Amino acid sequence: MTDPRDILKRPLITEKGTAYREATNTYQFEVARDANKLQVKEAVERLFNVKVVSVRTALQHGKVKRLGRFEGARPDWKKASVTLAKGATIELFQQM
Repeated sequence: MTDPRDILKRPLITEKGTAYREATNTYQFEVARDANKLQVKEAVERLFNVKVVSVRTALQHGKVKRLGRFEGARPDWKKASVTLAKGATIELFQQM
């Protein structure tokens, strides 16, 4: 099995995500593009010692950016929304 830190790249902390987390106990992460829902669930449970109820994933397309006359694109990435069991929290998000 791969290391959970290879699957979870970073937490996503935004205003909309914070409101969503407080209302539904759902945390958002940027994950590896080739990771599936089961791998994300196992990684969150192993790293944070919490019970995961559901996982939803979405592919995010990279933005097109320009610098003068040159145009390029940021890479595509994958986002995962992880819903935890009632009463479970991840302390990493509470510190911010």
